[in-house]
Amino acid sequence: MVDASVGFQCPDCVREGNRDIRVGRTLSGGVIHRDPALVTKILVGLNVAVYVLQYLSDGAVNERFEMIGLRVAFENDNYRLLSAAFLHASILHIALNMYALYLFGPPVEASIGRVRFAALYLVSALGGSALSYAFANPLIPSLGASGAVFGLFAAAFVIARGRGMSEIASQLGFLIIINLAFTFGVSNISIGGHLGGLIGGAVCALVILARDRGTLGSRRVPVEVATIAVIGLACGLAAVMLAQLPQQGLVPLGV
Repeated sequence: MVDASVGFQCPDCVREGNRDIRVGRTLSGGVIHRDPALVTKILVGLNVAVYVLQYLSDGAVNERFEMIGLRVAFENDNYRLLSAAFLHASILHIALNMYALYLFGPPVEASIGRVRFAALYLVSALGGSALSYAFANPLIPSLGASGAVFGLFAAAFVIARGRGMSEIASQLGFLIIINLAFTFGVSNISIGGHLGGLIGGAVCALVILARDRGTLGSRRVPVEVATIAVIGLACGLAAVMLAQLPQQGLVPLGV
């Protein structure tokens, strides 16, 4: 028997009763949790922990995990496309990215749920690395969570606009324009990384909204479709980059 507020119940009765309990969900189908910003906090903590390792390793972590197109192409270091999104070049770099993540992460996570938010973040990070890999100088390292953060900007804008929050959408749109101006106007910023993250976040958010509205057909399509689409785009861009490298006369880096 199981102790309950109304006395004692048998385990089978408890299981049968739990089947009728409805789980609270957001407009996008995400499960409502007591801490709606848990994934955001984990991501912030992970980025900070990795930065501490960067500082203590005296450049060894950067050398191993930063995104360098030539190493991805010739040494098959494909993991760099994702690992680079958790590295940062300076304390100011990580401070700005983590501030933006902690500011925009919780409302987006609360809106779409933990699983979709994690997928959105990773897809945006991959999209940024893929576009940087395809069009940036393959000899120049690229790192930072900026692509993922731009993906959050795009997702927040798309979701706000799709749900009729025109004032919030206008403010987010202005914020995106300002950040894009800095992207194109300031040196040593990965244009491809920011644009790729923006595209990845927008694609995920559009699929989430279309799924909620049932406009993807009678059978709702999960957000993983967006993940597959963006990863496919990343692979296509990578293939383009790989085809261009031999023509540029580049040679593999030494081990």
